[in-house]
Amino acid sequence: MNHVAPSPEMSASLALNPEQFASADGQKINLIGIPREQLADMLEERGHKKFRTKQLWHWLYWQGVTDFDAMTNLSKDFRRQLADEFVIERPSVSEALNSADGTAKWLLKFPDGNEVETVHIPEADRGTLCVSSQVGCTLTCKFCHTGTQRLVRNLTAAEVVGQLMLARDAFGEWPTPSDHSRMITNVVMMGMGEPLYNYDNVAAALRIVMDGEGISLSKRRITLSTSGVVPAMRKCGEELNVNLAVSLHAVDNDTRDGIMPINKKYPLEELLDACRTYPGVTNARRITFEYVMLKGINDSDADARQLIRMLRGIPSKINLIPFNPWPGSDYECSSARRIASFQSIVQDAGLSAPVRTTRGEDILAACGQLKSESQKMRRSERDALAAAHLAAQVAAQD
Repeated sequence: MNHVAPSPEMSASLALNPEQFASADGQKINLIGIPREQLADMLEERGHKKFRTKQLWHWLYWQGVTDFDAMTNLSKDFRRQLADEFVIERPSVSEALNSADGTAKWLLKFPDGNEVETVHIPEADRGTLCVSSQVGCTLTCKFCHTGTQRLVRNLTAAEVVGQLMLARDAFGEWPTPSDHSRMITNVVMMGMGEPLYNYDNVAAALRIVMDGEGISLSKRRITLSTSGVVPAMRKCGEELNVNLAVSLHAVDNDTRDGIMPINKKYPLEELLDACRTYPGVTNARRITFEYVMLKGINDSDADARQLIRMLRGIPSKINLIPFNPWPGSDYECSSARRIASFQSIVQDAGLSAPVRTTRGEDILAACGQLKSESQKMRRSERDALAAAHLAAQVAAQD
């Protein structure tokens, strides 16, 4: 078995708040999601030798075990000490759905009752796992179903990496398989939430995913998608060096302001400058620009020509995404003829512009369709609920 040693940039990680390592019952520490250096410190503080970290890491992330007794090369005494203080936990599955096209979607529940969705998209040459970073979303993009769900909270590193580990449980992909036999060959941070607004936890999770002595997924097979959190983009490139995708969706500030309010904070000029200077971007490692096709909004031939002008000088690939409808949406998908015309103009200018095949639409697993029932109440809603409870108590007393 050939293990790839962790690279220096992968190993340098920010220590996370230990409070987030609590187990579901709050009585022990969940080992999943703890950065490698922090785990080493925790073990050393308890009197264990440094090599124990490497052994434990192997069992957690290469073998994928969930029971300390399965760690057969560890002494019984060490296993007992681990079991006394630690647990190995994954998110629980509230619902698992399978699409007619092979797409799988899991609704995952966390100990506080909040839920997110994770999607696996199988293709002939790859299997992509779409991972969430927040319960709800910080942003309110008008065409996105997740955007109608207010942000409840950020996911912890354990909850981010746990999505991949749970999917590998489902596919029986332990121990870590070779690249050619993996069901999950790629990870995209394109699920619920804006990953760059939860950078520390997402970065910690991705470092675990990329660690060559564990899950061992190459940074070339990981793509982080952002709606344009400009200040965090360079940091992401310098520290993680993963592929970047940008949710663009419009070619002028007025249109983008209307469908993506983040543009009012970080307008197109600033966003495109950040793309031009993204660390590691080359013709071999292009930035993917995601462009949802909205009828009468952003799909004219003039929009296509402006898109070409905007991206000049940026190594680019444009993913044209037919709008996937969801309950209550106000938008329509551009016609097939309109999408073809738009695509032809962009491709004739020498840019790659494939039309993304819609997958998982029958189970609301397609791009822009993810949403859970977790909601964060406004102050007025909490006050109204408290008042109703008080009125009910008074009425019961009367």
